Amino acid sequence: MADAAAVSASLVRCFEASDFSAAPFRHWLLSDILPVAVCDAIDALPARPPNIDDTRGKRETHNSSRVFFGLDNRRRHRVCESLAAGFQSAVTVERIERLCGVELRDKSHLRIEYCLDTDGFWLEPHTDIGAKLFTMLVYLSTEPGSEAWGTDILDADFNLVATAPHRRNGGLIFIPASDTWHGFHKRPINGVRRSLIVNYVKPEWRSRHELAYPDRTVGA
Repeated sequence: MADAAAVSASLVRCFEASDFSAAPFRHWLLSDILPVAVCDAIDALPARPPNIDDTRGKRETHNSSRVFFGLDNRRRHRVCESLAAGFQSAVTVERIERLCGVELRDKSHLRIEYCLDTDGFWLEPHTDIGAKLFTMLVYLSTEPGSEAWGTDILDADFNLVATAPHRRNGGLIFIPASDTWHGFHKRPINGVRRSLIVNYVKPEWRSRHELAYPDRTVGA
């Protein structure tokens, strides 16, 4: 299994090859984000989709069943530790800062969520503003048709501009702001839509159990 240095090196390579677009807001499309062994180890985690009828367009609807790579999962699962350490590293954080023009070192904490969405899931348009300083989505599904399960990118009038390709080990980056409208309109999910949401969040983030290193800022 890849260690933290291999995770960081893979992240840096994918950032350097990212595809930038300025419309309708600044965002980057990514490919080959993580070492293949890391993706395979995430597949093997003992996580199951939440049993929920309707998310009402929000992930918070099933807060009690959400999966984070916090202290407990870092201790239990080697892949959670390697992934968290790779995103926590000063090398990774410095490369993100240069790519996106954002300040993260010593000013933010790492938060990684593992999402397993099933048929009926949807997300209303939202912007991720507030305490989130950086958002990255890593897509992990392989089912037939899963390429259509990517994040919807919207303009200020909630018109669909593009849908990020949901290719395994591909993804999307944006810096949350008042114009970063995105969501997931309801469509068939024949299988499990698996993804990671990686955020760097402000130190005042209240749900400390969600943080990979609740007592340590990134790049420190």
